[in-house]
Amino acid sequence: MEKNILDNPQAMREADTTGMLEALWELPEQCARAWELGLAAGVPFMGEVRHVLVTGLGGSAIGGDFLRVYAAKASFVPVVVNRDYVLPAFTGPHTLVFAVSYSGNTEETLSAYREARQKGATVVAVTSGGRLAEVASQENVPLIRVPGGLAPRAATGYLFLPTLAVMQRMGLVPDAGGEVAELVEVLRALREELGPQVPREENPAKRLAANMHGRIPVIWGASGTSEVAAQRWKGQINENAKAPAYWNVFPELNHNELVGFEHPAELLAQLYVVMLRDPQDHPRVQKRFALTREIVEKAVAGMAEVEARGQGLLARMYSLVYVGDYASVYLALLYGVDPGPVKVIDQLKARLARE
Repeated sequence: MEKNILDNPQAMREADTTGMLEALWELPEQCARAWELGLAAGVPFMGEVRHVLVTGLGGSAIGGDFLRVYAAKASFVPVVVNRDYVLPAFTGPHTLVFAVSYSGNTEETLSAYREARQKGATVVAVTSGGRLAEVASQENVPLIRVPGGLAPRAATGYLFLPTLAVMQRMGLVPDAGGEVAELVEVLRALREELGPQVPREENPAKRLAANMHGRIPVIWGASGTSEVAAQRWKGQINENAKAPAYWNVFPELNHNELVGFEHPAELLAQLYVVMLRDPQDHPRVQKRFALTREIVEKAVAGMAEVEARGQGLLARMYSLVYVGDYASVYLALLYGVDPGPVKVIDQLKARLARE
């Protein structure tokens, strides 16, 4: 692929056959619609809610991680994310379970849904259709049906904000309407800086993609703030650019990963480290970011810092995610690959279905 493709919007559109860039541009409106869907959805009646569990995989699970981090600062009820066929032993009548599968056909989520019903948990299904929508409708389980037609990883608004709206309506988190409105406005402003129409020299996401090109991205966030964004960057680089990437969080990485930046020098020279910064990080964590950069900067190919935007936690988290989403698509185009299709996953699912 030509190196200057990032300054050729027409060539980018032609290479992006499934419209990942278009879906990114429309994310602010998706988030606004998703919030309204959650506010309009049927809400289950429960007595005491002791825990909330989000069960899903991939793009359908990352929304659960958003909910987990947000609820940790806004709710006395813990939120746990489950990425498995089976559920934790604590699941029972006092558990609110969100079964989230964008396609509605994720086999692990369908298995977990059945177990949640057997254990007497209260279940809310979030999906665009498929088998999950069918069984939820048959069993009179509350169903939030979101629009289809997107790759699951491009539907994070639909897969996260309805669950937050349901928790708000059940009194499990304070009113988040103001934070959602800010989130939408921050993303609308950001897309004017990150979108394909902005030249590479003026576009932070395109510059990041160029710096990560030919290197192995390592994404660092902080527990409780940017951790989900770091995880999301890694997954998006994997799925969109079809390239390896790795992530970790402060302060944990200072107790192990940091030591691994001594040898071998030739491998370290292939790493590009991106630090995701949030002004609300603990002061000691902010100090750790700075000192760690001083320690590893000379060993790696390069480093960059991305600063969160906005006042509320939702806007700050999503602003970091948005930069990474755009950068991962631009990185795919630099590698000459279509960011949309995930043929390896499709092949694996087909083989699992046969076996």
